[in-house]
Amino acid sequence: MNTAEAVLLTSHLVATAAMVGLIWFVQVVHYPLFASVGADGFAEYERLHQRSTSFVVGPFMAVEGATAVWLAVAPPNGMSRLLPLLGLIVLCLIHASTVLLQVPQHTALSDGYDETRVHRLVCTNWVRTVGWCVRGIIAAIMLVQSATS
Repeated sequence: MNTAEAVLLTSHLVATAAMVGLIWFVQVVHYPLFASVGADGFAEYERLHQRSTSFVVGPFMAVEGATAVWLAVAPPNGMSRLLPLLGLIVLCLIHASTVLLQVPQHTALSDGYDETRVHRLVCTNWVRTVGWCVRGIIAAIMLVQSATS
């Protein structure tokens, strides 16, 4: 593995691992605590949550997305395209879940607290939680395979 491949694979793993940690925090701590915010200030809380979360996850998602595409298009020497393509497909499923399942719930919650919508948000977020865990495993395997070949 040359230096450029090492930087690419390491950046990919770091960004993906950061998202794994963040999604578990969101799934187990943050989303369930929505119920404790209170109805009076919930709409403002939700708007601030969306804005603040973007600043945290945006850079990691950008690096993860760019490196995932790069790895799928031009995998390191000796690496099969299978793992990079599988990782990219899982990332596309995560983003589809975000756009089709989580964003509509957040948009509706911007109008105020709704227990049913929070429950849907927590339940549907498991798609992203499991997806990022799978991506973390794939990213780690790709780095180890490249380092040992």
